[in-house]
Amino acid sequence: SFIMPSSFSLVPQVVPRSEMPASSAWLSSGFQMATIMGPAVAGLLYAASGAAVAWLMPVGLTATALLSLLLLSPAPRRYQSEQRGEPAIESIKAGWRFLWHHPVLLSIMALDMFAVLFGGAVAMLPAYADQVLQTDASGLGLLRAAPAVGAIITALALALLPMRTIRGTTLMLVITGFGLCMIGFGLSTVFWLSALLLLVGGAFDSVSMVIRSTVFQLLTPAAMRGRVSAVNSMFIISSNEIGAFYSGVMARFLGLVPGIIVGGVGTLVVVAIAALRAPNLRRMKIETRDITP
Repeated sequence: SFIMPSSFSLVPQVVPRSEMPASSAWLSSGFQMATIMGPAVAGLLYAASGAAVAWLMPVGLTATALLSLLLLSPAPRRYQSEQRGEPAIESIKAGWRFLWHHPVLLSIMALDMFAVLFGGAVAMLPAYADQVLQTDASGLGLLRAAPAVGAIITALALALLPMRTIRGTTLMLVITGFGLCMIGFGLSTVFWLSALLLLVGGAFDSVSMVIRSTVFQLLTPAAMRGRVSAVNSMFIISSNEIGAFYSGVMARFLGLVPGIIVGGVGTLVVVAIAALRAPNLRRMKIETRDITP
């Protein structure tokens, strides 16, 4: 709750605006690497040395992160707001007012929220691996890792070859690709094809994540970044959890495979509605080459 708005506000203070697409890609790839490596390393430590040593790892890494923050140069601190003690309710209202008057950002946030909500098929992987693909725990592990692997590869590519033109149509296309991958995953009964579809879906999601993060950074003024990020993070976190719940409910009432397919179709419907109802997002075009540091 505190880290996401704080880090979102800190990044533009240490990264030139012209390098924001590459920065977003590096941050995304680092997050995905941690998603894979964290559980793997913890499992190895737990097996080798027990629970106490495994639990020391996050404590040590958190302490290292805190030390790294303390060693940052003092330059970003001059951007600290002169206002003090603004009530939390007023901050929330200010964030909502800003988003409400900037339809592109509001459309991006809504598109991401509903796309993730309907496309939460990953939550059903344990049941799908057992009942449909009939694979064991190692197969489930590979399926769980596939989206992150696709996201890492794509994010690294975007970090080395950053996008110089960001379009709203590109965002819609990659979310459409994500929805199609979820539909294909629901229809697949072959392990390697299911893993490939999850990997490609993770790649599409990575492009979407980089675009969304970059646009929010570039179009949000410094004084509003923390509040806008706080509102955005509420939707990101809740959509993941509610999406997992939605996938379980659909699987319960429609069946495992139909529930996943319906979710993918729902993602496509959300993109179609955004294309029709959000012309500002459809026409959005940002040339990062023209942005001065």
